[in-house]
Amino acid sequence: MRFSSLMSHRSLSRRVAFTLAALLLAVSPLSQAQDDSSQQASGPKAPAIIDATGPSVSLTDSEALFDIAVALNACGYNNGLAESNPIRARVRLQVNQAIEQSSAARNDRDQLCTFIDQHHLANPGLDLAQYVSLGLYVTAPPALQPSTDEQDLPPDSTQVVGILPLLRQFAQDIDLHVIWLTDRPAYDAILERLHDPLTRMITNTNIYLKEPASNYANRRFLVVIEPLLSPGQTNARIYGTNYVVVTSPSTTFAIHMQEVRHVYLHYMIEPLIYARPVAIERFQPFLRIVQDAPIAFRYKEDVTTLVVECLIRAVEARIMDTGVDLMPIPPNTPRNQMAAAYRIHQAALARDAAVRQQTVSNDMLSGYILTQYFYSQLILFEKTPVSLDESIGAIVYGMDVPEEVSRVRHIQFFDQSTPDVVQPPPPPPSSLDIAETDIEKGDAKTATELAETALKDHAPDPARANFILARADLMNGKMEAAIPAFQQSIKLGHDPRLLAWSHIYLGRINDVMQQRDQAIAEYKAALAVRDGQPDTKQAAEDGLRKPFTLPGQSQSSGDDSSASAPTTPSATQQQPAAQPQ
Repeated sequence: MRFSSLMSHRSLSRRVAFTLAALLLAVSPLSQAQDDSSQQASGPKAPAIIDATGPSVSLTDSEALFDIAVALNACGYNNGLAESNPIRARVRLQVNQAIEQSSAARNDRDQLCTFIDQHHLANPGLDLAQYVSLGLYVTAPPALQPSTDEQDLPPDSTQVVGILPLLRQFAQDIDLHVIWLTDRPAYDAILERLHDPLTRMITNTNIYLKEPASNYANRRFLVVIEPLLSPGQTNARIYGTNYVVVTSPSTTFAIHMQEVRHVYLHYMIEPLIYARPVAIERFQPFLRIVQDAPIAFRYKEDVTTLVVECLIRAVEARIMDTGVDLMPIPPNTPRNQMAAAYRIHQAALARDAAVRQQTVSNDMLSGYILTQYFYSQLILFEKTPVSLDESIGAIVYGMDVPEEVSRVRHIQFFDQSTPDVVQPPPPPPSSLDIAETDIEKGDAKTATELAETALKDHAPDPARANFILARADLMNGKMEAAIPAFQQSIKLGHDPRLLAWSHIYLGRINDVMQQRDQAIAEYKAALAVRDGQPDTKQAAEDGLRKPFTLPGQSQSSGDDSSASAPTTPSATQQQPAAQPQ
């Protein structure tokens, strides 16, 4: 497979982009068809930094993100300062000098810092991420306006969109655009230094996958450099069909290339998996197994997301640099030294394989339970001339799901796992999310209204809506009304936690109504669901050991007035979170 050289020069326009994937091979018709079928036009709107007419894979910078980074640095953002590229210190000095020369600029700076302080998040990663998300959706200076309606912005960015008017005034009063132009050659130099290593990573990844560089229509992979941010944090985003990585070079111009490659693998592999929804549906049993794993919730509720991540981690284990020297035996090795040289080489191969296998094992123990299967399949894939695009169907359809479930079902997961490189922006809360919050606050009336509206509008997840209605009924003392709502949750639901707790609540209601046999049947049904959560198991087993009683009600009491007002589980009983997880 031959690849053309990549473009080595770029236009020095205000928005510079490197074409990192100008390869001669065209995308196969199957790849194009998969892209067309798997990408929806109704997804999130593209960030302002995305050039719809530009190359599919690019390396660039952003003046809008630069302006936001300047504001953060002016207000005490010092994370990773010692490890940052020298341009960061130089820009900070220039900005501080400009501020000192203008009382208006000092006032602007103080207002910016007050805003940033008021919107500070305890998690440093999330604190920075909200400004990075905003920067990607802001038009170039001097406008610095959101590139889309506020409701279409990434949810985390809407918390800080109010900084833009303050930033526009600050940028104007210190002539920030002049500082940008002054330091633009340093940014160009960084782009030049990163072009070749980034190109090698992409080319080597494509070679392993036996895929040409992606020319998927309407999809973009973009690496944005911003040296004013900490080199220790890579911000990765997937906005619909746009994959964006914001990274910062260190003093040695290095970036976290493994993290960038992880996002690139998402860009290359996701269309192949999402094009096969029927095959992936067979993998649903794996979701129950990972409920106790220390992985993000999205991997526990969406099997396609879990499959994609496991396959990516398997690829990474196959192409990682293990640090083991695998130099072949020199052809001119004397015959009397050949046996020793062979033993040394075999030992190196064994060490290399052990490092890779340990990586896979760690992924499995972290909850990515299909990594081993895909790792074994990739070893076979490497021995054929067929691309991953052409092989993925057989890999996915070929899995013996019951056998694999039996292989992984007893894994004892780690207590914690490393955070994901890719952190999709959280979706805005749905009406049922808000209703759950209302339940937690004790506002049964509002929760009921929201849940009833969701059912009337045929919103997704009617089982959850009924679960909310049932708990609201219990809060209002309406035991008989709660029973059919819990039964509807069981009838319509698929989430193991929701099902288990619906049975537990029904068991407790039956206990209050002195119907012990029916209560026991409900508690047993809750255990049969096997949602894997310790509070569920504890609550169901407690119900089997002795009847549930309301606070102040004796176990043998037949007082109908007490039984007529069941509540949520008492303080002596385990209770579920407001929203089953």
